[in-house]
Amino acid sequence: MIRLLWLRRLWASSTGRFGLLVVAAIGIVALVSLFWLPFEPKRVDIANRWAMPGWPHVLGTDGSGRDILSLLMAGARTTVWVAAGAGVVATLLGLALAALGALTARWLRETVAVIVDILIAFPVLLIAMMISAVWGGSLWVVIVSVGIGFGVNIARVTRPELRRVLHSDFVLAGRANGLTPFQNLWRHLLPNVAPVFIVQLSWGMAVAVLAEAGLSYLGFGAPPTEPSWGLLLKELQDYISVHPLSVVWPGATITITVLGLNLLGDALRDATDPTLTRRRTSGSRTATPRAVATHQPGVIS
Repeated sequence: MIRLLWLRRLWASSTGRFGLLVVAAIGIVALVSLFWLPFEPKRVDIANRWAMPGWPHVLGTDGSGRDILSLLMAGARTTVWVAAGAGVVATLLGLALAALGALTARWLRETVAVIVDILIAFPVLLIAMMISAVWGGSLWVVIVSVGIGFGVNIARVTRPELRRVLHSDFVLAGRANGLTPFQNLWRHLLPNVAPVFIVQLSWGMAVAVLAEAGLSYLGFGAPPTEPSWGLLLKELQDYISVHPLSVVWPGATITITVLGLNLLGDALRDATDPTLTRRRTSGSRTATPRAVATHQPGVIS
């Protein structure tokens, strides 16, 4: 019932609907691209270089005659793979650090807090560059670097929430009934910090999409053999003054995807936080009589 209430609140918000539709569209396109593409993404057709949008090339072609729509659809697979992989790494690392920083002895909690503060000072791109300097540029570099970068963010936000829920009555009752710390964490603590965690995870996936495109653009992300929106944008930028429309498609795709994930995170925060809903409801109730009284003729304020 609580999940259905979240979904209703999420769908009732215009930003939530937009975010859900964007995420669903990217997921469907990535799934469809596994089985069908308009053209082979690596197929070179010199006779159709720089074809304008039309039939059969709906979004046109690039300087090698490759179909841009097929490249974008194939790049969606890379985007979904990176976002999902970075989300898994961030979840495992963030929850592990948050649990260690909230449920262990004081000396270990303080040590974990210091480690998190140190790691959070490193930007995701810098972490990716350091990892790629050792293992070379690949999608795994993007996944691990974004997972580490946003995992510490999840840990920093989730840790105080775990500490707050730790002193709740139902947690103390579970401890009195003989539940182990891990059972208490799984049954009581994690479900109660899930809203905060889900919001942070959605923002982390938006960062993963942007980081993959940026790192691939800089040469630290996807290899040239993998379809990527960042690589496509890098290849087309040299022709922006001659064929500007070809650059619009990958740029707009990246922008809409990141915007959709960010707006979905904002809508999830509003939908899963009951205090925000109560504030808005009480604010609208108190503001309506004032607005009516202000516009009534003959009322002396």
